[in-house]
Amino acid sequence: MSDLQQLQEQRPMKLSTAVTLMVCSVVISVLLVVFTLYFIQIGRATHDGVKETALAVARTLADAPEVRRGLSHSPQSNIIPPLAHRVEQRNGLLYAVVTDMRGIRYTHPNPELIGKRFIGDDLTPALQGKENIAVNSGVLAQALRAFTPVYDEQHRQVGVVIVGLSLSGVAEQINHSRWNILWALLFSILVGALGIWALVRVLKRILFGLEPYEISRLFEQRQAMLHSLKEGVIAVDARGRVSLINHAARQMLLSTSANDAHAPLLDGLNEVLKSGQAQQDREVNDYGRLLLSNTVPVRSNNRIIGAICTFRDKTEIDRLTQRLDGMVNYVDALRAHSHEFMNKLHVILGLLHMKRYDKLEQYVIQTASHYQTDIGAIQRQIRSPVVAGFLLGKIGRARDAGHSLTLAEESRVPDNPNEQQVATLVTVLGNLIENALDAMADQTEGEIGLLLHYQNGWLNCEVSDDGPGIGSGHIDSIFNKGYSTKGHNRGVGLFLARQQLESLGGTLSVESEPGVFTQFFAQIPWNSERSST
Repeated sequence: MSDLQQLQEQRPMKLSTAVTLMVCSVVISVLLVVFTLYFIQIGRATHDGVKETALAVARTLADAPEVRRGLSHSPQSNIIPPLAHRVEQRNGLLYAVVTDMRGIRYTHPNPELIGKRFIGDDLTPALQGKENIAVNSGVLAQALRAFTPVYDEQHRQVGVVIVGLSLSGVAEQINHSRWNILWALLFSILVGALGIWALVRVLKRILFGLEPYEISRLFEQRQAMLHSLKEGVIAVDARGRVSLINHAARQMLLSTSANDAHAPLLDGLNEVLKSGQAQQDREVNDYGRLLLSNTVPVRSNNRIIGAICTFRDKTEIDRLTQRLDGMVNYVDALRAHSHEFMNKLHVILGLLHMKRYDKLEQYVIQTASHYQTDIGAIQRQIRSPVVAGFLLGKIGRARDAGHSLTLAEESRVPDNPNEQQVATLVTVLGNLIENALDAMADQTEGEIGLLLHYQNGWLNCEVSDDGPGIGSGHIDSIFNKGYSTKGHNRGVGLFLARQQLESLGGTLSVESEPGVFTQFFAQIPWNSERSST
């Protein structure tokens, strides 16, 4: 059997079938219970109605003057039979019998039985002045019989009136009522079927024609997709309430200790809800974490029903970029020095051919000193290849700008497996060195000093320059976001540098004397033990 056939056999019941069966079972069960109870009540009501009718006819006949007068004469006086016959025909009775206190019949549909005793013990309570109803078989047929006493003008009992109704007639009335119930039941089932059909159509329209198992499968796929995404996803409804947040978003947002950590993203979502305009590639600063977000409105029938925001951690992208830039700078520096070394070998070979040994000795000593200063010192002092490559690139950058970047001889930086700390160090040093180069742009010569010293799990950094310095009125504001004396859209570097340092538990401070020097002090935790070499 193929997988497709197995899937078809295991496919659950369709929505229309399931809803129809479920609602039909409920409706039919309720209707059966209701109409069964009603059916029983109809039978009881019909019996009670027939009994009351029989008693009412018997009482009316017992109060008739002809009955009282006839009972004072003999049964053959023929006073009562005409009246009883009219009552029988008028009310559809099986019989209407009148007896005296001895049980002798004064009337009967069969004239031959007049003057004979009434058959049945159910007459006894009526002879004692008590009305009663009984079902018994008499001379004619099985009947429902109503007994009521007859009193004279002195209120003395002088006889009994017996009214008989055929049970077949009673059953016919009950069956007629029950047929009405059956038609009402069929009509209710028809209305219920139409309601089920309309309900199924509405549900199919709401569910876009999908079956429940298809919806559950799509939901599982959606959940798996959301949890597999590295990007964070947050969705809100039309009122701005969060309706969806995936695992990546929880990790990124809940990592901050601030109670309103979602505020920057939620502000963007609320703006999109109000304006209906999408926001693409927007940078959001979420308490030390730089996020790159895209927010779009969700529309249904040309109406905004919510908004969804996808975002990723731009800090991690920047870290990877900085690490890659460091390695590229390191490789470029090695390549440049390799070409330069080849050129120097050619110079040495030429001096050997010319036998200018004095010049050769001077040239070799100068070359070795330059190597120790630029590459050898950095490789010996900086064990992290990312930081070493970064510094080689910045040394070349400073040299091209006409300035010098000098690494202090006592600098020592052990390697660090913590990429976040390495990336933060590169970010901080990069901003400080670039700011120093910008500050000395108008100088013909300038020097930047760099000291990196590791001790007891902390890396202490000092970046100094002999530029114009920072005025006392600006030194307290340089770490504020957007503050810059270089123009608009600046003033972000120092803000991010300090923010990233503080997120790791580090610090960043500055000292400056205008016209003399500027010196930045940074301290960052460094997960490494100092190398002995």
